[in-house]
Amino acid sequence: MNAYPPSLQNLIRRLSRLPGLGEKSATRIALHLLRAPGEEAVALADAIQQMKRSIQTCSRCFHFTDAEVCSICRDPRRATGEMCVVETTAEMIAIEQSGAFHGRYHVLQGALSPLDGVGPENLRIRELLQRLQEEQIQEVILATNPSSEGEATAHYLLKLLKDQPLRVSRIAYGIPMGGDIKYVDQVTIQKALTGRRVAD
Repeated sequence: MNAYPPSLQNLIRRLSRLPGLGEKSATRIALHLLRAPGEEAVALADAIQQMKRSIQTCSRCFHFTDAEVCSICRDPRRATGEMCVVETTAEMIAIEQSGAFHGRYHVLQGALSPLDGVGPENLRIRELLQRLQEEQIQEVILATNPSSEGEATAHYLLKLLKDQPLRVSRIAYGIPMGGDIKYVDQVTIQKALTGRRVAD
């Protein structure tokens, strides 16, 4: 028998469906909201509703935005001739927060996964090819994840772009800062050695 009232059980159940939240974390959050001032809970509910009403995908790069075109695509300083292709907005944000890239992005909204029924037609590949023509891109950086799906997606794009008059590069993978080589997996070590560069 569940000791919580049905409305609280319902909230816990819904919170536990969120990524990274198990039942214990969901219960902690639900109890916090129950004890919080009423306006705090209402403000959270309003923020969620407003986000669902106003957020859409950018008509150019398919990143999330509350306008037709996102701020990165609107920024003329981003017209560097470089385009970074990522699987989702999460990877785009990670790259953006690093401060290492100052060009434009293209969000595929997924990766090739035949077992899950995700083929090229389910990704924003056609739009990518169209943008390459329209925006005079000179370099495409493939920044898909180092997973079997990410590698398959990068390989597919590489084949599509090989005859295009532009440079296609792939982000390097290697040993993380602070990592210890003896604990790193074999594939990462292989990638690190293959992608080595001249020391400066």
